[in-house]
Amino acid sequence: MTRILFITTLYLALFCGTLAASESKPNVIVVLSDDQGWADIGYNNPKVYTPNLDNLACRGAKFVNHYVMPQCTPTRVALMTGMYPGRFGGAAMQANNAPSFPIGTPTLANMFKDSGYETSICGKWHLGSSPQHGPNHFGFDESYGSLAGAVGMYDHRYRKGEFYETWHRNHQPIEGNEDGVHATDLVTREAMGFIEKEHEKPFFLYIAFHSVHTPLDERGEFVDQPTKLDDKNPKRWLHEDDIKWFNDPEGKIQSETDPEKRLLLAAAYHLDDAMGEIVGALERSGHRENTLILFSSDNGPQGNWNGNAYPDDLKLTDFNQTLPMRGKKLDVWEGGIHVAAFANWPGKIDPKEITAPVHIVDWYPTLANLIAYQPSTPTRWDGVDLSSVIFGDDSLAKRDLYWTWNTKTNRWALRYGEWKIVKYGVGSPEQPSQWQLFNLAEDPKEQTNVAVEHPEIVSTLHQRFLIHRAKDKK
Repeated sequence: MTRILFITTLYLALFCGTLAASESKPNVIVVLSDDQGWADIGYNNPKVYTPNLDNLACRGAKFVNHYVMPQCTPTRVALMTGMYPGRFGGAAMQANNAPSFPIGTPTLANMFKDSGYETSICGKWHLGSSPQHGPNHFGFDESYGSLAGAVGMYDHRYRKGEFYETWHRNHQPIEGNEDGVHATDLVTREAMGFIEKEHEKPFFLYIAFHSVHTPLDERGEFVDQPTKLDDKNPKRWLHEDDIKWFNDPEGKIQSETDPEKRLLLAAAYHLDDAMGEIVGALERSGHRENTLILFSSDNGPQGNWNGNAYPDDLKLTDFNQTLPMRGKKLDVWEGGIHVAAFANWPGKIDPKEITAPVHIVDWYPTLANLIAYQPSTPTRWDGVDLSSVIFGDDSLAKRDLYWTWNTKTNRWALRYGEWKIVKYGVGSPEQPSQWQLFNLAEDPKEQTNVAVEHPEIVSTLHQRFLIHRAKDKK
């Protein structure tokens, strides 16, 4: 552990010295897709057409064992604070329109702003859906998109009720909600405009796409006709042959026989094309070589959806690509929390695969070290600095990763090394006997509970769990 810390410190001193010598700090772009499962991206699954994301991943550092929380709001809490959402409790623990953490909580955006960066968010906030708790109160100079969570892709409204009108710029509602343009295109256009404008400072840009979350709606140019199955051919979507997103150049999407899976693949292609546009904007503006891109999904795949919650919201069944692991969104099984993620920075990050288990709570301390940020008060990050494995070839010390979910918490998990304990059911696990135990190296699908065979390991992990649990807000 001492050796790793020493090498990390030495590397950062040299790296930050190089930055200072060139009088240039890096731009940072953090990209979060929504409900994109581990298998809903090309470099993990050849059935999926996402060449831009694949190229960024394969030319950067792939996080092979990258973890998030089981749902959107908790993952965004972990990203923005570097802390597990249980530390805040309540609204931080599941998708929520209430404030996830108090105003004044240090965030990733605060850090960049305090370090002399321009800061902007494009897309989905969902950490407090009223203007009183919007992103401009947490370190963002500019904000655009939805304060609430998922929206109708073409009318940009949330579920009917208090937060129905959620499309905004700097917390002010946008008249007409920019109706008629896909949310992915609007977010991309905003991100490109931010990148290509004149910058007197380095910038931090957080791009939080709504895709590939439901409602899935890929109309192409037929903006007045919501996505629906063709009455004349119920295995095909209306105008499918004429919509770009259903017809990739390699024919992968059309080789999928299930129309609902084709719709998800079309949404993934659309999202990937947006990433290509954003990289193009970086290249045109001369920022590409000095920009770090971090990408992750916010949780595992949705799987099934009853529809009718949002405008033009279809009922869908088993519409994601099949996972090679157990569970999906909302689960603390691997399928709900283990997602695709990577870091890309030309000339600074060599192509590699990082196999050590990492978590999105690690991004805040990693970026803090990258820009030599010195917090004015002691930090309480749950994450660790990943610089030694991203920019070097060191290994990470074995440590805990910890999950909870639900405001009335009923899902619990902790990973330490290759061992993972899991409990479902309301009530904090108080005894080792309440856990299931899995060896992820031998049983990545978590099919065989070996708690009875290894009581000493269960007991050790239970003690580690109790340390985390004691830090949570009661």
